[in-house]
Amino acid sequence: MILFDIQEPGETESYPIGKSIGIDLGTTNSLAAVSSNRQPVIIADKMSGEKILPSIVAFDNNRSYVGNDALNHSTYISSIKRLMGRGIEDIKGLHLPYDINQNSNQNLIQLNINNTVKDPIEISAEILKELKRRAEEYLGEKVENAVITVPAYFDDAARVATKNAAQIVGLKVLRLLNEPTAAAIAYSLDKNESGIFAVYDFGGGTFDVSILRLEKGIFQVLATGGDVELGGDELDKEIITYFTDQKLDINSLQVYLREARKIKEYLTDNTHWQGEILNQKYSLSQIEFNNLIKPYISKTIKIFKNVLKQAEIEVNDISEIILVGGSTRVPYVKAALTQAFDKKPLDTINPEEIVALGAAIQAEALTYGSDNILLDVTPLSLGIELMGGISEIIIPRNSPLPTQQKRMYTTHSDGQTGLKIHVIQGESEKVSECRSLAHFELKGLPQLPAGEPRIEITFKIDADGILTVTAYEKLTETKQEIEIKPAYGLKEEEVLSLLQKNNVI
Repeated sequence: MILFDIQEPGETESYPIGKSIGIDLGTTNSLAAVSSNRQPVIIADKMSGEKILPSIVAFDNNRSYVGNDALNHSTYISSIKRLMGRGIEDIKGLHLPYDINQNSNQNLIQLNINNTVKDPIEISAEILKELKRRAEEYLGEKVENAVITVPAYFDDAARVATKNAAQIVGLKVLRLLNEPTAAAIAYSLDKNESGIFAVYDFGGGTFDVSILRLEKGIFQVLATGGDVELGGDELDKEIITYFTDQKLDINSLQVYLREARKIKEYLTDNTHWQGEILNQKYSLSQIEFNNLIKPYISKTIKIFKNVLKQAEIEVNDISEIILVGGSTRVPYVKAALTQAFDKKPLDTINPEEIVALGAAIQAEALTYGSDNILLDVTPLSLGIELMGGISEIIIPRNSPLPTQQKRMYTTHSDGQTGLKIHVIQGESEKVSECRSLAHFELKGLPQLPAGEPRIEITFKIDADGILTVTAYEKLTETKQEIEIKPAYGLKEEEVLSLLQKNNVI
């Protein structure tokens, strides 16, 4: 099944003709794929033959090393996707396997790595650069366009950060595609079926579940939910906690995390593991591991049931439960899903490849056109702050994308000449419990009695899930527009500098 882009209201956009790839930029592993004549394939590295690129980066002697090459260095960065779009305030109190630069004079997270300082966007860009290199070597031509997948529950800041990472390595993002949606695209192409499908996406760093309806060429996401801090990494950390209660330094923690991941994978096919980590002997059975991870799997099932409720779908209405992500290989995950929903989940397509395959199909569709329609949704509600720290939702969660909503507001004081607007994201009625996205001010309002000015605020979300907010005063035609970018993201001049550094411009 091939799907085409739905343009924004009143806008048109032309995409370049040429090879476009799909990229699964994962927390643990990343892949690239290309589709031709509706036949997607994973792109393997020409030298090693490996399809999967571990999402690991090292920097040494002014060079970067990605994937397995990075493991040969004493210090490397893994799971950087978990820091995309986040600021220093977001990670306070967390024990992370990174040396965080405490001298940053802004909320931007920066990591100290072998006498250099890098931020999550730059590190993610190195992974994208390697995938781009593989694709160009495989195709024998330059690759400039990509569909990149993101967790359905990625917020606006994380989506903008992902686009920035692609931009600085010379990739135009044709679409940011939600990972569960990409998986369903690949599955529907393979099976050519209609019905209601649930996608259970349990990756290395995030969990997402989406309910989708496929019928007569229309692919509609009914509801989505998830947790951006629940993934295979949490399962790995449970193994470490089981083995030792000591607070590990950064290097030791990296070793334990690497070994815990191997143990988890080993217990997928075996009932018992024993061995050494840093000269300490340990053992772990599959039953013990299942008990360790049970609370996390129960949480994913609770989220799954809540999303079904939001979509107003009964379990019996679901045609298939599609498994996505490496963490779904854990036998206990499949067993728990089967027990909870009385339906054996489907994993006929490799759960670690299905997202990249779907992204490649969408990339081909956006480049060459298609006869079918993809309707995705926004994962979180968006709104503004009212007086008293109360939030007002303008675009509710699970609204079809792209979308545009308008609300009318006015002043609260006589002669008020400006209106401060605080844009937020989240489900709580309290602004303090929502994510702050941006502050801006509409100036030059006419000096009128309170309540007379008519100020129209427009929220517009494009098909990538990125938000633009416009404030317009009708009497004076005063207008202010802002594309929401995180305060701790890259500035325009920083992006330009990185483009030059990567020989893109």
